[in-house]
Amino acid sequence: MSMELEHVSFTYSKGTPYEKEVLHDISLTIEKSDFTAIIGHTGSGKSTLIQNLNGLLHPTAGRALIEGTDLAGKSPEARAARSKVGMVFQYPEHQLFAETVYEDVAFGPRNLGLGEDEVERRVREAMAFVGLDYEALARRSPFNLSGGQMRRVAIAGVVSMQPEYLILDEPSAGLDPGARRDVFREILELYRKRKMGMIMVTHSMEDALQFATRLIVINDGRVFLDGKPADLFRERRQELIRVGMDIPEIYKLADALRAAGIDIPETITDRAALVKVLRRRKGGK
Repeated sequence: MSMELEHVSFTYSKGTPYEKEVLHDISLTIEKSDFTAIIGHTGSGKSTLIQNLNGLLHPTAGRALIEGTDLAGKSPEARAARSKVGMVFQYPEHQLFAETVYEDVAFGPRNLGLGEDEVERRVREAMAFVGLDYEALARRSPFNLSGGQMRRVAIAGVVSMQPEYLILDEPSAGLDPGARRDVFREILELYRKRKMGMIMVTHSMEDALQFATRLIVINDGRVFLDGKPADLFRERRQELIRVGMDIPEIYKLADALRAAGIDIPETITDRAALVKVLRRRKGGK
């Protein structure tokens, strides 16, 4: 199972004085087994790219496909393909709208034409899956919840529709460390237990390194780099910096230690491994 872009270009306001091509001849395949992080400087085309991936926008040229079906089509098959992709936007208050958490999470299943018993079952299941207490929160306003809880309600609303792929736009933006941990725990459970394909747009190089299995770097509307996060951050860091990207702090720290004469393996990608190496260098355990 895969998502595909075949020579996709996208132009805003085509045929007007404000015409602007944002994506330029992008071809890529995202397998359902991937946890893909997409990074790029502001204005690089990341948001336009993910909206073409889920059918909110249709390519000006080329095709966006889900499992071989063109998302721009009007057939029942195309509608079914679009329903396989869920999206959680960067700011949950822009996505939440109902008077209660229950009504918000139930909106998608109801639009699928499901009966109320099945709707309730999906709401309960989705809320439980993202760690929200149904009895305590289902009848509360989503706008009276914490930022982390709102983010999880938004995810539950998408999960309740049982998509095959989930697109997340800056899932950790604006969250404190505790809420961030909670949200990523639920995201990883969806990826690992439900085998849901993940596509995450992020400005956090740490999140890309820690969670993603694949990293796509977008620059000026084109795929600039594509590979495993650890490989790109280790081997292509100068190219990343050249196009306005940063590298994770662990790489900066390892570089500083090497400059100070401490032998740090190039394979180090997380804090725990670095601490272990430093303890060994000091003769500790």
